[in-house]
Amino acid sequence: MQQAQRQPTQAAFDPVKYKNTTLEQWNQAAEAWDRWGSLLSRWLGPATEIMLDMAGITKGSRVLDVAAGAGEQSLAAARRVGPAGQVLATDISPVILEYAKRAAQLQGLDNVSTHAIDGERLDELEAGPFDAVISRVGLIYFPDQQKALRGMYNKLVDGGKAAAMVYSTAECNGFFSVPVSIIRRRAALPPPLPGQPGPFSLGQPEVLEKAFTDAGFRDVRTKKVVAPVRVASASECLRFEQESFGALHQMLAGLPDTEKDEAWEEIEQALRQFENGHQFEGPCEMLIAVGTR
Repeated sequence: MQQAQRQPTQAAFDPVKYKNTTLEQWNQAAEAWDRWGSLLSRWLGPATEIMLDMAGITKGSRVLDVAAGAGEQSLAAARRVGPAGQVLATDISPVILEYAKRAAQLQGLDNVSTHAIDGERLDELEAGPFDAVISRVGLIYFPDQQKALRGMYNKLVDGGKAAAMVYSTAECNGFFSVPVSIIRRRAALPPPLPGQPGPFSLGQPEVLEKAFTDAGFRDVRTKKVVAPVRVASASECLRFEQESFGALHQMLAGLPDTEKDEAWEEIEQALRQFENGHQFEGPCEMLIAVGTR
């Protein structure tokens, strides 16, 4: 009897391996992310203030920052809440939180504390409840976005708000999607596996709103914010991404060094389309969602 031909099975997304890789990447990129802090502030600062407004953060507020990174937005929240308020900055990487802690100390912000924790395990966090929860460009990288959002919901007081900032669509974020597409082609990477998070995984307003609603939030709304990346040149933008975006290096990991160099050269050439003669202005559009417990 002839045996049926076995069909190849699709590899399954491994969230544990993904998180371990993510932790390693952020530990390695922590110094660069801190060093590029002034660019991050210029780039995402205005959108951050809108996120804080939408979250209802004001003097005296108790704020939880999930996936805080080097804490630039944590410090913005701390300045807003004042001495009577508190901000707890959390991240999966204890290394990058050391930079957030040091920045708070240098700015004399005694109302900021840090705690290393997986954003999907907020139920293990003893602190709280909070008046507001924020997450800037972090939710998109959680394998279980619902678990993260439900954790945020459970850490809020009744009537408290959670706000998250994410990238919108790839088409509106050329500064990032152009390098990703070039690397994906050169490295012959397969499409993302089912369930695999990524920069544009919540880029449509209806998708982001549904994620909040499914987690139990009410009065959910979103706002698009244009946030171009402005630096001196395409080469400076490339340097920023090379030093700070560990995921790009992970995507290139299977290529020989010479082919990696060729990929970076192609990326720089492609990014030059966003130079206007005086500076580089990379297209970027953020999407901010807010929901109430």
